[in-house]
Amino acid sequence: AREKNFLTIEQARENKLRLEFNPVKPKNIGTQTLEVDIETLIPYVDWTPFFRTWELHGKYPTILVDDVVGEQAASVFNDALDMLNVIVNEKKFTAKGVYGIFAANTINDDDIEVTDANGNTVAKFLTLRQQSQKTKGAYNLALSDFIAPKESGKTDYIGAFCVTTGFGVDEWADEFAKQLDDYNSIMVKAIADRLAEAFAEYLHEKIRKQIWGYASDEFLSNSELIDEEYKGIRPAPGYPACPDHLEKPTIWKLLDVEKNIGVKLTESMAMWPASSVSGYYFAHPESKYFGLGKIKNDQVEDYAKRRGIPVDEARKWLSPNIAD
Repeated sequence: AREKNFLTIEQARENKLRLEFNPVKPKNIGTQTLEVDIETLIPYVDWTPFFRTWELHGKYPTILVDDVVGEQAASVFNDALDMLNVIVNEKKFTAKGVYGIFAANTINDDDIEVTDANGNTVAKFLTLRQQSQKTKGAYNLALSDFIAPKESGKTDYIGAFCVTTGFGVDEWADEFAKQLDDYNSIMVKAIADRLAEAFAEYLHEKIRKQIWGYASDEFLSNSELIDEEYKGIRPAPGYPACPDHLEKPTIWKLLDVEKNIGVKLTESMAMWPASSVSGYYFAHPESKYFGLGKIKNDQVEDYAKRRGIPVDEARKWLSPNIAD
């Protein structure tokens, strides 16, 4: 691989993205819970990853008529639809979610300070910044670039959420496994995972159009939703823009996730039940997904200090992204 050139964290911050900010005041502030019928979520399902579970590669719906895998794809898809009917009719799964929208501003370049109605800091999200040298005119991005800096004097907003369709899934999958029916055991989990993602998609649409209301005139088809053609993003800790799993406890505390919907974090920061999705909401029209890429030791040390943890611990959590 070509030796990449890196900037110091100070240089990377100098080259941050500087946006114009005209924040849309949310129609609702604070934390709310919701429960949704599984049936409501079905139109929001992105089926393409479902077929990958079965080692069938291709895009839904064309995969169903594919010359090579079409027949097999159609067969597992029909089985999935049959199982969905059972899930809906017998109320096998519940869909529970919690979300919140809060006033927020960026402080010290890379941190997002979240405040309550009285201006008290209730959470601080730590973001990580791209450190590889960019071509002229390209920026070293961090998620904090999408929130107005405190010194702008403008109150901006950030959202956070956790949704689950996972309660009851393991028990049902285990019943199949006990009957040595691996196919249906895998099927249960695969469908539950798709429904959790569909719930995240459904709630994000509700956030944009009604709850926050910054895109009240949006009208997108399912395929446009899957292609992320909406305004704003919902990055999740552990994914390329914010690979730091240690952000999850901050979301859990801010939204009181465990008390509100029963989803827990394991020691390795995985969510239990497994069919759960959590993340943030950014509303800026120019916010976009990106990959952090590799970072250098100076940022790791700076981050450890901000997080208040030993550098070794920071290295452990960030190791896939550390260049040296």
